[in-house]
Amino acid sequence: MKFIRLLLLGCALLFSLAVHAETMTIAAAADLKFAMDDLIHNFKSTHPNDEIKVVYGSSGNFTTQITQGAPYDVFFSADIGFPRKLAQMKMTASPVIPYAMGRIVLWSATRNASKMSLSSLTDPSITRIAIANPKHAPYGQRAEEALRSAGLWDKVEPKLVYGENIAQTAQFVQTGNAQVGIIALSLAVNPQLASQGGYWLIPDSLHSPMEQAYVITSHGAENPLAHQFVAYMNSTPARAIMTQYGFVLPSVATTK
Repeated sequence: MKFIRLLLLGCALLFSLAVHAETMTIAAAADLKFAMDDLIHNFKSTHPNDEIKVVYGSSGNFTTQITQGAPYDVFFSADIGFPRKLAQMKMTASPVIPYAMGRIVLWSATRNASKMSLSSLTDPSITRIAIANPKHAPYGQRAEEALRSAGLWDKVEPKLVYGENIAQTAQFVQTGNAQVGIIALSLAVNPQLASQGGYWLIPDSLHSPMEQAYVITSHGAENPLAHQFVAYMNSTPARAIMTQYGFVLPSVATTK
């Protein structure tokens, strides 16, 4: 009898925890893949019963999906322009909050890209260069801007292969489908990629600033976990993780 009472008590406690557990879904730009994994791991140390789902992709595609009713609670964009667009459409439940400035690099899994520059891409031995699709991926847009600023676009365009987002772009290089790529610094510094080849930081004077921002969507307006996670992003541990992955933190925390 005592065992049954203890069993019932345990079940009641588990039910209580389940009832109070929160869930949310984050749409995150693909450059955040490694950083976000660490951010969520750290956040869940104080929210062990909550469930956070993350979908990675291109910011432009996420913006389209959100306008069509996709159930994302928080949107982390690689370009502040996309969440601002959603705010203008009254599809957000928070200010547009900058979280970092992104940087682009040349990276290769088989060559020492740290000894290269953009002009190296004209080398005849390099026949495939990966960039994210400039039509909807901010990192692809900045890659094109840099190549045009350097006067190299027309020379290297025939060699380009396009990733759906910056993570797929890095994967093209990692798997040998491209010999070199223009990817996010935040991906290149991850040990998984850093151990395979070097990278060269592309001067930010060659492209427009990549101010990145997040926003709580209208779907996440009443989700307590979304608001808690956004507040966590300004904490010391979260900022340290972002810095670790090469992100330059903004000096101004909030903009409208």
